[in-house]
This record gives sequence, structure tokens and C-alpha cells, in this order.
Amino acid sequence: MDLRSARWAAPSLCLVLVLLQASIHALAGAPKTYIVHMAASEMPSSFDYHHEWYTSTVKSVSSAQLEPEEEEDDAYTKIVYNYETAFHGFAARLDDDEAERLAEAAGVLAVLPETVLQLHTTRSPDFLGIGPEISNSIWAAGLTDHDVVVGVLDTGIWPESASFSDKGLGPVPAKWKGLCQTGRGFTTADCSRKIIGARIFYNGYEASAGPINETTELKSPRDQDGHGTHTAATAAGSPVPDAGLFGYARGVARGMAPRARVAAYKVCWAGGCFSSDILAAVDRAVADGVDVLSISLGGGASPYYRDSLAVASFGAMQMGVFIACSAGNSGPDPLSLTNLSPWMTTVGASTMDRDFPATATLGNGANLTGVSLYKGRQNLSPRKQYPVVYMGGNSSMPNPRSMCLEGTLDRSTVAGKIVICDRGISPRVQKGQVVKEAGGIGMILANTAANGEELVADSHLLPAVAVGETEGIAVKKYTKTVTKPTATLSFAGTKLGIRPSPVVAAFSSRGPNYLTLEILKPDLIAPGVNILAAWSGDASPSSLASDRRRVGFNILSGTSMSCPHVAGVAALLKASHPDWSPAQIKSALMTTAYVHDNTYGLLKDAATGEASTPFQHGAGHIHPMRALSPGLVYDIGQNDYLEFLCTQNLTPTQLKAFTKNSNMTCKNTFSSPGDLNYPAISAVFTDQPSTPLTVHRTVTNVGPGSSTYHVKVTKFKGADVVVEPNTLRFSSANQKLAYKVTLKTKAAQKTPEFGALSWSDGVHIVRSPLILTWLPPM
Repeated sequence: MDLRSARWAAPSLCLVLVLLQASIHALAGAPKTYIVHMAASEMPSSFDYHHEWYTSTVKSVSSAQLEPEEEEDDAYTKIVYNYETAFHGFAARLDDDEAERLAEAAGVLAVLPETVLQLHTTRSPDFLGIGPEISNSIWAAGLTDHDVVVGVLDTGIWPESASFSDKGLGPVPAKWKGLCQTGRGFTTADCSRKIIGARIFYNGYEASAGPINETTELKSPRDQDGHGTHTAATAAGSPVPDAGLFGYARGVARGMAPRARVAAYKVCWAGGCFSSDILAAVDRAVADGVDVLSISLGGGASPYYRDSLAVASFGAMQMGVFIACSAGNSGPDPLSLTNLSPWMTTVGASTMDRDFPATATLGNGANLTGVSLYKGRQNLSPRKQYPVVYMGGNSSMPNPRSMCLEGTLDRSTVAGKIVICDRGISPRVQKGQVVKEAGGIGMILANTAANGEELVADSHLLPAVAVGETEGIAVKKYTKTVTKPTATLSFAGTKLGIRPSPVVAAFSSRGPNYLTLEILKPDLIAPGVNILAAWSGDASPSSLASDRRRVGFNILSGTSMSCPHVAGVAALLKASHPDWSPAQIKSALMTTAYVHDNTYGLLKDAATGEASTPFQHGAGHIHPMRALSPGLVYDIGQNDYLEFLCTQNLTPTQLKAFTKNSNMTCKNTFSSPGDLNYPAISAVFTDQPSTPLTVHRTVTNVGPGSSTYHVKVTKFKGADVVVEPNTLRFSSANQKLAYKVTLKTKAAQKTPEFGALSWSDGVHIVRSPLILTWLPPM
């Protein structure tokens, strides 16, 4: 080798090494956002602040080859959020290798990838028995010393809505530590004595999805979607007379707690709701001083210690904050729930006794009853028949054309006709838009087996009627058996007194709780179908970009709507009983819930038409007036929840995600998860033949000091149930008394049995669902 070739050999080798290192780094994957749980109590004494420790920890695992002075800046820029109130840790941008190394670092409890959560998308106060005379009397008694703040994590807020008028409200509560964050389209003047706080959280979104497009999206608390405005107004909207949507549902729109204060935390953007932003909002809301959190969001269920929202909400509970969460819209499939933690109140959806009837009259004289919120210039004459067409085949299975998906309809086939569209895949209103663009003059939206007979009204862009599965089958059969099928559509406005009601919505997610069968979920149901509430001035009622209509109020359905009902009622209870813990409020809501409809029959499931079970309706439908005076409550403190977590086979490290600064260790005081002092009892027999089970409960007297309660228990086919003692005698207010329930199998059942255990003093009925489940032998 000559000197010239030797001279180039070393640089060539360096170049190869550099390229190899770059290749290895690329294989590690592009940086992603991770949420890092830290054991705050393990911070080394060399650091004064947690955020310094977090930065140093990130620097120690960095894959980048930097100069020493650059390492600090690199670690600092990688951190997206620091969490310090309800949750201890941080969110950071890391590659796969860095995340793996970080999981092994001292003080790190868990490293979880960023997840994207989805939104779970009037008449209801009166339906719930809390008209203005009731809510005003509650607040008159409570406001002299207490100001309740409801925090809403959602898409922001539309402050100009009359639902957020601060007329008659006093100064902002002295305890409040929040602020009014400004931005494009939102100034400090948009906050008031009603909207006392507004913040935005987008670091996690931008770290994963790139910068927000500020030409189309406002980087401020202003709501361009409508969902956040709707949920905030449902929970705590001020009374607005003569509210409605296109003449439907006209009346006084009023939130559950009309004199509560609202704090809006915008965590959802055009691309979704990112978990690191949601955690930051929960953390901040607790520090700001909210009393109640309404979270109409959810994703897939994870083990408690790996569910960042569960960990953050545990911290909020420790600070006395009541957390209402939506159950999800993945029904009627079983095991479809989200937000399963026992310290959350998980809310399913139900109908009310109000409907918006519409009719499809066929050429053979048959009248198919459905619903609609259509109000437009393009109307069909009820005295004339129009051609009707169904694009599906003879198969009972829907297909892209039968579901009227974009680009599937042939103008030459549907122009001038009413088109039958199967529900599913695309948004309901969008199907009508597809029909309209293809020249159709109307739509019959037919439920499939997945939706059953549940009817959800929409503000369609052309004359349209939504019908149930049975009526859908009938109209499709008609089109296949008649040479020239015809129909017309008519709309009957608003109708009250619908029977039966309430009914469990088919879309409402179902139990059982597959993380812990002993914890009943959902906890309860509340109105979530066809709910009228305030809306954003930037969004159309259909949420379609092509829809140029703008409204002050909109009608929506989803567990997103039922969740703020419970949050608002919780605010009422907090105003009336400021010393109650979140668990006591939850207990009052659950033990006073009802399980019969307005025909005096058992609550029904819209998906099947049959009686629903606690796996669909939880403890039952909320009854706010009874909840104000429940008689007895089941209280649960943070140590009880920690003992429950000790039954979940968590490692000491995993448990620290909840214990945070404490050195708490498991005392193993619970023989099973069923010993948590929950307001529902779910007994699980795991052995065959089954050994007797015993669960323990303690009730606190929040009624008259001197009172005697007697127990009543459902008789089961599969087991004998004995309650000891069967009488509870209280001599003072706030006295606690314990009882135990022993269950002995007499004939194991293949399916769960449902019943109830109730205590009554002749005035109050304190009802707990009682579920017995026999697991098959392994």
C-alpha cells in the first residue's frame, strides 16, 4: 500500500463508522412521545427540583452524540411536559432505544407510549327532576359559603353563548388559582364570573403530529368543533329561554348545575386528543382548584398502572376532585368499556322521554316510524309518492353502496329518488350528503343488527328519516318485491312523554369490567341520546365542512353527552354537601339510581328490546333529587383504593405509580378485590365446587342521627345470600357501621345472575346491585 492510499484509508473507515452509526440510529425508529411515571420520593438529594432530575434522566439515556454543552439543551428540548400535581413524571420525545434504556433508569416506574383518545360523541334537567325551582333552591343554600367549579376537558369553549352568561353570579371564588389563557380569537374578556378559567394543551399533539395549522385551527381556548361547548353547557350551562335547533326541542336550555363555574381545558385538536396533553390538563386542573372533572374521552382499556388517565385521576381523587368519565360508544358489544378505574365514575348513555318523530310512508300504505331533525327548504309533499331505491343486494350484509359511502352511488340510478342507506362505517349525516350530491331527493337511514331499534335524530342536509332495524328490513323487502317502489317522508316536530323511557342506548359501551370482574362498570347511566345544548359558532350542526348552516344550539348523542350530566349533578351534590368525598358523591348517585322505566317495567336495552342488566346500566339511571338525601353512603379513601390495587398483582414498582411520595406497602387487608367498599357488589366464584364467598362493606349515616335500617336481598337460583347483621341501628350522624355478605353456591349458573341488596329505614332505600358470576373450571 502506498502512502497516498494509506492516507485515505483512515477517513474512509471513519465515514463507514459514521454511516453505520446513522443506520443503527435509524433502526431505533423516529422519536415518539412517551409518558414517563416517576417515583417522586426517589429524587436524589443532588437535585432541588423534580424537573431538573427529569432533564438529567433524559440526558443519561440520549442516543445523540453531542458535545457536553449541547447535551443539556437536547434533553431539555426533548421534554414535552412536566407533571407535578395529580401525576408525577414527564412526557418526552424518545426513540425506541432511549425509551428502553429509560425504563431501566433509577426512579422510573413506567414508560408508556403516547396514545390518542377519541371524543365520545333542555329537556334533560326536567326529565331528571331538577327543574329551575329545585336547582335554584340547592344553590341558594350552598352558594353563601361554597363555589363549585366544573373542569371540562374537551375541544374548548364558545364564550359568546348565552349558556355561559354570568348574570347573577358573584366574584370568582377566592380559592381559584386558574387563569384565562389568551390566543387567536380568545382574550381575557372572554372569561367571566361563569367561565373562570380557560387553558390549552397542545405540546403532545404537536410533538407527534406536527405543528397545528394556525390558518385553519385556532391555537386558543376557542371551540371550533362544538363538542366542548356542548358538554360544558350540559354540565353547568346558565338558563337560556326559547332555545332549540331548527324549531326542534324548543324550551329553556339549562345545565345540571346552572350556577356552577366552568373551567375549560382544550385538549382535543383536529387530529385527536393526545394522552400527554390530557394528563397535563388533569394535572393543571387539580392545581387550579376544580371540584369536578368532566372527561368525555376514551381509548382502549389498559391495566390500571399502565393507564395514564387512571393514574392521573387517582391523583385528582386524592385531592378531593370528583371525576366523571364517559363509558364509550362501542356498544352493544360486551366488554367494550373504557375508563374502568373504581375511583372514576363511568357513565353510560340512555334515552329521555322526548323524541323527534318522522315517518316514511310507502307506496303500499305502510307507515314506518322513525326520527329526524331535518328542517330545510327542500321538502317532500306528504300527498305525493316518490321513487325509492336500495343499492344493496339480496344479501343481508351491508356493502359500500348500501351504506352510501362516498363515491359509491351512481347518479343515473339515484337521481330524483329517495335512497335507502344502511347505517355504519361513515357518519349518518354524511350518508345524506352523498345521496344529495348524487342527485337523490331524500334518504331513509336504516339501522342494522348492530344498532337494533335505537333511533338517533340528526340535522340532515336533505329530507331524511332514520328507522330501526325492523322497519329497515321492511322497507328494503318492499323495494325488492315491487316493480316501482315509492315513498314519501314527513316530519312531526317534537314529542314528549315517549314510553318506555329511559332506555339504554345501543351504542353505550357495555361491561363486564374485564380488568376486575368484582368492580361493576359502567357505574350508572344518564341521558345521552338527542341532547340539546350550546354549540360553537364556527361549526355546522352536522360537523360536515360542506354544511354552511350555523346554530346556537345543537342536538347530539353519545356517552360524551351523558358524562357531563353526571358531572353537573355531582356539582349540585358538592354544593349541598361540601364535606362529602368523591366516593360519597358517587355512592349517593349509585345507591339512589332507579332500574324501572316510565311504564314501571325494568329498564330495557335498545339493542335487543329486552330488559337490560347491570352490565349495560350499572347501578341504574341517575335520580338527582334522591341522591341529595341518600340516607347512607359507602365511603372509600385513598388507602382503601391502594389496598384494592394490592389485590391486582401489581409489583412494588407498579404500585408506586399511585403511592407517589408515600412509602405505603400492602397490608393485604382485602381477601379479594370484592372487599373494596364499592356501592355495588359483584361476587366471582372461581372454584368448582365453589367455596363460600364473604365480602365486607361499611356504610356511613348521612341521614337522621337516630335511624334503623333493615336489609332486603334478591333470592338467587345459584346461591344463598346471608347478610350479617340484617339490621343496622345508628345513633348519630356520620356514624359508620359494617356488615358482611356471605354467598354460598347451591347450583352454579352458566351465566351471571343479577339482583340487589337494599337497606331501608322506611324513608330511604339504599340499593346496591348484586351480581353473581361463576367462572368455568380451568
